[in-house]
This record gives sequence, C-alpha cells and structure tokens, in this order.
Amino acid sequence: MSDPRTVEIERSIIKRFRKEIWRPFVKALNEYDMIQEGDNIAVCISGGKDSMLLAKCMQEILRHGKMEFGLKFLVMDPGYHPANRQLIEENAKLLGIPVTIFESDIFETVVDAGGSPCYLCARMRRGNLYANARELGCNKIALGHHFDDVIETILMSMLYGAQVNTMMPKLHSTNFEGMELIRPLYLVKEQDILAWKEYNHLRFLQCACRFTERIARERALEEEVHSSKRQEMKELIQHFRQVNPHIETNIFKSVENVNLDACIGYVKDGKRHHFLEEYDQ
Repeated sequence: MSDPRTVEIERSIIKRFRKEIWRPFVKALNEYDMIQEGDNIAVCISGGKDSMLLAKCMQEILRHGKMEFGLKFLVMDPGYHPANRQLIEENAKLLGIPVTIFESDIFETVVDAGGSPCYLCARMRRGNLYANARELGCNKIALGHHFDDVIETILMSMLYGAQVNTMMPKLHSTNFEGMELIRPLYLVKEQDILAWKEYNHLRFLQCACRFTERIARERALEEEVHSSKRQEMKELIQHFRQVNPHIETNIFKSVENVNLDACIGYVKDGKRHHFLEEYDQ
C-alpha cells in the first residue's frame, strides 16, 4: 500500500500542477515522439529536483497512458559524500521510486583534470549511464533537462560558441548503437518545478560536484561574485524578462523558425554551407 504522502505528491503533478507540469510534459512526449510501444527506458536520477520530478512523471504516464513500456530508474554514484547519497535514497523511498544504484569514480577522475572538468564529467557520466542502461536491457535513457536549460543553451551557443545551437529533445547515441536519449521535461519551466518542490515541502540534492564545491569555497574566500556561464544566462534572461515577458518563448521559437534564406552560412551533416553557393541560381 502506497504511503499517503507519496500519493499526495503524485496527485499534485496531475491536479495542482496540471497546467504547469503535466500538460507540457505530455505535450513534449507527443510533439517529439519520445516514447514508442515496447520501449525500455532508463530514467537517470542525479538526486536533484528535475530528475526526481522526471521519474514521477514517467511513472504517472506509464500508469495513466495508453502505451506499454518498461521503466528503470538509474542512480549513478560518481563519488558522492555519504550524506548526499543518503538524501537521494531517502527521497527515492519517499517518492516511491525503485532506484538501481551503481558506483563509479568519476569525481576522483575529473576533480584534478584541469581544463574543463564539468564538460569531462558530463561526458563520462553520460557514457556510464548509457553503458549501465544497456546492461539492463534499455534502449533509451531519459534525462531531466527542462525548458530553461534549452533556452540557456541557445544563448550560450550564440554568445560564447559563435553558433546557433540548442539542446535537442531527443537524439541517437553516436557511441552506443541502438540507444537513444530523450528529454521529457523539455517544455517544463524551472520555476514550475521549483513551485512543485516547495508545494510538497521537498528537499533535493543541488550540486554535489566536488569541483563546484571547491570553487565555491575559493570564491567565498576571495569575496568574488562570479558565477558559471549558465548562471550568467539565467540572469540575462531574467533581465530580458523585465522588458518583454515573452522573451523565453521567443528565444525557444528562434530555433524552430531558422530562416536559411537569411543566413550567411549553416552546417548540415557536418558540412559547412555558404549563402553564395546558391546566390546566383
């Protein structure tokens, strides 16, 4: 028999946050054709609010949807502090999520790697998740990236990468044949995830990365106020929002409405094209 608190949390997704969370979640699944009959999906749980909500949404769509598919809930411990791992396990129990935990030493590997440890860590974690998901017979992994992650990525790619790029709702793995990545919270806004967390009085893991913790300590000692590029994008979007309340939607729509007739150049299948190629045709 389900814990009454677990049932209350599940019901809040369908009822209280139907417009803010459930509908955009279902819309993303349908619009981007993320789930097919017979899929076996590994929901990857980091312990944060996003991945925990994703796990609950996936449980609910399996329970109330029309398709049959399998679900596994993977937690990779890359070297968490024991208190952080305990919090993940306690939340999984409270939310009724039957997690499978596997160990790795990724934090130890990247903490002194130099260069871009966040990028290296993300790549290693992704690879580990794919490998373990495939061992469990899964053909897809689901990650908890949300709408804000998408529009922040668009801005970062323009301002720091000199390209128009975005975080795709789904993609095929290039290293694990037959495996696919999906992002079911693609249209769910972070402020609504936070509201769901607060409404249910939940406390989740934020960032358990040793490198981030070390940098935070160093900055505190130096009394600096610098933040990550993604945080910089959050603040920039917040500033834009004060001028135009539709700014987030407009940023998102910009990568749906790319006009190749008004682009100097673009890349397709790894090949670079220039507008002069067809200018006189």
